[in-house]
Amino acid sequence: MEQTRLNAYHIMWLFVFFDLPTNTKKERKVAARFRKGLLQDGFSMMQFSVYTRHCASRESADVHLHRVRSMVPEKGQVSILTVTDKQYGQIVNYWGRKIRESAPSPQQLELF
Repeated sequence: MEQTRLNAYHIMWLFVFFDLPTNTKKERKVAARFRKGLLQDGFSMMQFSVYTRHCASRESADVHLHRVRSMVPEKGQVSILTVTDKQYGQIVNYWGRKIRESAPSPQQLELF
């Protein structure tokens, strides 16, 4: 059986950045629903208003991009950035003055 090597230019990462109003109880509920929707769709919180998701292919990234678009609240700003795994591999993270390596890419393939 031939093993296919995953190409770092085909594997994608989605970043969702958002700034949603939270002044009223209703706005806080809408913002919480948006964050929970991201988590249910397989995103991980990188920072409070920055979520990331690993996608095995461009097609998979497109599916999740459309899901996020359908969840965007009426008010606030939501930005979505798609980068290749190769580009994501160049990220530099700081916690205080210490550099920490980014979390490793998931090794499993998505089958849906």
